[in-house]
Amino acid sequence: MVKVSVILPVYGVAEYIEKCTQSLLDQTLQEMEFLFVDDHGPDDSIERVQRMIAQHPRKDQFVFLKPEHNMGAGMARNFAIPQAKGEYIAFVDSDDWVEPTMFEELYNEAIAQGSVDLCYGQAAKDYLDGQPTEILRNPEVAPGALTKEKRQYFLQRYVSLFWTFLFKKEMIERHQIRYPASRSADDSYFVTAALLLAASVAHVDKPFYHYLIRPGSVCTTKDSTKFRKRLDTFRSLMAFLKEKGVYAEYKHEIDFIYFKKGYLTSVCNYVFNSLEPKKETLREIRKEMLEQVPDYARNPYLRKKCALRAMDCLLRCFPSLALRLIPVYIRKTNQVV
Repeated sequence: MVKVSVILPVYGVAEYIEKCTQSLLDQTLQEMEFLFVDDHGPDDSIERVQRMIAQHPRKDQFVFLKPEHNMGAGMARNFAIPQAKGEYIAFVDSDDWVEPTMFEELYNEAIAQGSVDLCYGQAAKDYLDGQPTEILRNPEVAPGALTKEKRQYFLQRYVSLFWTFLFKKEMIERHQIRYPASRSADDSYFVTAALLLAASVAHVDKPFYHYLIRPGSVCTTKDSTKFRKRLDTFRSLMAFLKEKGVYAEYKHEIDFIYFKKGYLTSVCNYVFNSLEPKKETLREIRKEMLEQVPDYARNPYLRKKCALRAMDCLLRCFPSLALRLIPVYIRKTNQVV
């Protein structure tokens, strides 16, 4: 019996993949499989993994998948999900690494709490440039049934740490939760959908996952059009949650997520990554937000957030000033957009 299937998209990570692979080989949980999706990268990442495991006792737990063409990380994960045999599914980025007991501790806790749909830990954000490691924390809720109050609490505070979760495969397949085709914010889509459709939850308060911030990674590569992909993702998310019948009950929480992660992050992404950002594009992004969340100003969570309301006022009333101040704020706060 495979207890946990770990899915890893692989593209251009030869410098880092051996450390990632070693951390998987070192897992204390034995009943596992590791699905490496070869996304047609330009280097020998896959070959390095194959050489590492060739004589290893766990080599038969490694499965290599190769779609017909490059898909991007999210769609590569989708490609692997139906082929996973595990009771639970986890996702690891192939330039990151995990602590040896991660999957054993999360799996054992998930089973101890009644084979919950979700079980999560915490993460460490590691920098290659010598900056001190930061601990990234998921909100903590009591184990057991995901009540409305627990869901509301988590959704107000979460930060899309999708690789800190075990997802029960039966739940993912029953609701057909998948990553969106747009190559931006697909983690926010997947985690939000899982949180709203899962029935139960557990957690282990340890930073098992090491999230590496490196030059050239997707999260640090400048792309002045990335905001359009993010807007596509959140448009798809809103449609999916309405289709699943959960939007109405959690409208305030979902709209608040859209305002923060769909609207404001798209604005910051556009302004910071453009050589000459324009007010017209800010208006375009705002128009999309108003189509999705026309009554955003009445959102009870937003009304309590002075900083977010101030940002909204700046963008509405003083867009030229916003174009100058946003890059300064992002640099000062070391935000990744």
